Amino acid sequence: MLGLSDIKTGKKIVWDGQPFVVLDYQHSMTGRTGAVMRTKLRNLLTGATIEYTFQDKDKFEEAEVTKSSAQYLYPEHDEFQFMDSESYEQFALSVATLGDSAKYLLEGTEVTVLNYEGRAINVELPVKMTFEVVEAPPGLKGDTASGGDKVVTLENGLKLTVPLFIVVGDKLIVNTEKGVYVSRA
Repeated sequence: MLGLSDIKTGKKIVWDGQPFVVLDYQHSMTGRTGAVMRTKLRNLLTGATIEYTFQDKDKFEEAEVTKSSAQYLYPEHDEFQFMDSESYEQFALSVATLGDSAKYLLEGTEVTVLNYEGRAINVELPVKMTFEVVEAPPGLKGDTASGGDKVVTLENGLKLTVPLFIVVGDKLIVNTEKGVYVSRA
């Protein structure tokens, strides 16, 4: 069993029978009640985010989450279809489960699948992915003195703020964790 001191960002725990990942935590000491840990948790099954304060006496288990690889195939209604790279079995994950990861998926993207109790519950994307610019307003002459930015549209429909020198057809490296432009590919 794990205790209060084992809570760290990225730790996967079982709380109330559900697997959660710790997104953020803050430890504090109070006079009478002792140590408490304020946390922000994301449910790995539903994608819902909750805030919970653990008391010093609370105990919980570490979630047995395994990883495998898969390939994103195509969207279907409000689900995304994937194929396991080893068994070639197809499975679907909902938009709600994937959360922000859904906006970075392109057909053929290799992803890491998180499995809990033998079933796929979510995916992890590569931290940096490459996308092509399909729509970009022209950079106006004279705008570069202030180091300006403009908003472009990528091949997956995502709108991204980039420097003025980016044009249609450029391939950009995007940080999928923060959703920001990194560099040209």
